[in-house]
Amino acid sequence: MITKTIEVTNEEGLHTRPANSFVKMVREFESEIRLARGDIEVPGKSLLKIMKLGIVKGDEVRLVCDGPDEEDALAKLTSLLQPKEASS
Repeated sequence: MITKTIEVTNEEGLHTRPANSFVKMVREFESEIRLARGDIEVPGKSLLKIMKLGIVKGDEVRLVCDGPDEEDALAKLTSLLQPKEASS
């Protein structure tokens, strides 16, 4: 299991469209993926629960990946939440 705390730099945070992209990407991996903001942790495959976290640009979130492709999952999901053009 690996965990990483990151600052969301995606302009839209995790509103409907980017949250949907996040969920679609999570479903590509075998690993169990969870997303947390503060004390609340939700399954990465649940669009509704992710949207209820109310993640906006600048929020710190914690990604938890556990499984055979956890490192790849963590890298790709981090890139989604921190696009290169926003992190410069």
